[in-house]
Order: sequence, then structure tokens, then C-alpha cells
Amino acid sequence: MLPILFKTLPFFALIGLGYWAGRVRFFTPDATAWLTKFVFYFALSAMLFRFASNLSLAEIWDNRFVAAYLCGSGMVYAIAMAFAFWRGVSTEEAAIEAQCAVIGNTGFLGVPMLVVLMGPQAAGPVLMVLAIDLIVFSTLVTLIITGVRQGRMSLGVVKALGIGLLKNPMIVSMALGLLWSSTGVAVPLPINEFMALLGGAATPGALFAIGASLAGKSAERVAVAGWLSFCKLVLHPAAVAFAAIYLFKVAPGPAGVMIAAAALPVAGNVYILAQHFGVAPQRVSASILISTTASILTVTLVMALVMG
Repeated sequence: MLPILFKTLPFFALIGLGYWAGRVRFFTPDATAWLTKFVFYFALSAMLFRFASNLSLAEIWDNRFVAAYLCGSGMVYAIAMAFAFWRGVSTEEAAIEAQCAVIGNTGFLGVPMLVVLMGPQAAGPVLMVLAIDLIVFSTLVTLIITGVRQGRMSLGVVKALGIGLLKNPMIVSMALGLLWSSTGVAVPLPINEFMALLGGAATPGALFAIGASLAGKSAERVAVAGWLSFCKLVLHPAAVAFAAIYLFKVAPGPAGVMIAAAALPVAGNVYILAQHFGVAPQRVSASILISTTASILTVTLVMALVMG
């Protein structure tokens, strides 16, 4: 485990540096917001386009892989919702808590870290996990909350969801990359080098932005946040591993990437959703803070297991 810790530590050290910069106000919340926007719309999008444009759809899409990830994630989603209902919370809060339990920071942490540590062959599986999280689970939580509030589903909600997906730069960059790949035409060298140069800013920028954003988060409702962090860091990778290895028998390489991706801490976009809907934002904030801190050890352990 120690060699893996030495490999993962620089990534978490960048998060720690960002956290320090945010805590001492060297990086203000406005500065963090602008850095996040740069990473989200430019650097990370360039990285995702470059990965996708050099892969075929067959290298990303695998029926067993998708089924295993959905099955494992669905089990944990159901457990988190059931526990929330047992505590007597509303359906909206239960949906947000379930989102915390299965949505990891794949975009800002997983893509840069897993591809570097597990090799370029990890790019396809990581992109598939990211796409499932963005398309399936983000849509699911929106449908649940909107359905509860309106009492029914409307065409307007479905249209808004579709537009939201089309405006998401991560979805768009992956789709454009795969579209280019499907033509069979190699990406021209100047474009490829431009994407590599811009995408190279994604790793340090994203990790620093994660840390700086954590500086403004509080640890209220620690008991519930601790449970959700346990779901995300322990139950989620365990359930995904069970589904991938025993139920669907996914190939070892992609299965390892999927399990490592499932071990990532709660994603920042869950907080954005919680804040947008006005549902338990402090609970989500605490879950992100606790899970990210604990993931220094838990992610390292999972990485050691899947790479060992």
C-alpha cells in the first residue's frame, strides 16, 4: 500500500494546497469560482475531448461494464434511500442523500488521477463511469425531486433535462471526441497538441480548485455526513466490485478502473444540485468535506487492491 500512497499523495497534496489557499483567503471564493469555471469549460473539456477522440466507441462502451456499474451503484442508491426513509426524512432529502452515496468526483479527480496512475487504457472506462454519473444519476435525482414537487412529470421537465445535458461541457466534449473518432480521421497534430497543452492544466487546476472549494464548506450534521461518506468510500466500491467480478464478470482491467472510480469521494456537483433545489446543502457540504479528507487513505487502499 505504501508505494501506492506515494503515488496518490501528490494528487491529494494539491488538494491540500488549494484548501490552504482558500482558508487563508489567498484564494477568495470568487477566485475559486473562476478557476473552477476555467477547468470545467476549458481544461477538463480539452482533456476529455483528447481522450475520446483517440478512442473508439467500442473501447468505451461495454454492456457488461455498464450493467455492473449500474447494478452496484443502484444497490447503494437503494440502501441510502432506505436508510433516509427509516430516519423519517422527505423523499427529496432521501434522493439527495442517495446521490451523495454514489456520485464520486470522477470529472475533477478521477479522470486526471486514474489515467495517470492506471495508464492510458483507463481512459475509456473512466469516461464511461463519468457519462453514467452525469446522464443517468443526475437525471434520476432531478426527476425524483421535480416529480415530488409538481406531483407529475411534464414535457417541460424532460426538455429542461435534455438542454442541461447538451450544455454540459463534459458531455459535449466526450460526444464531439467520439464523433471525431468515428470518422476514422486522425486528429491533426496542431489540434492534438493544443488539446494536450490545454488539457494539461486540468489536473493541477482541478485538484487545486477542489481544495479551495472545500475551504468554504462546513462539517454540520456530522453523523449523517459520516454515514454518507461511508456509503461512498466503502459500500459503493464494494458493491461495484461484487457486481463487476461476480455478477457480470467484467474483464480485470476495466473492472479495476470501475472499482477505483467508485471509491472516489462525493462530487462537488451534488452540492450544486442540492443548492439549486434547496435540499440539504449543508449535509452535502459536510459529506464532501469528510469523504474527501478520508479518501486520502480509502482511495489509496482501493487503488492498492485493484492494482496489486
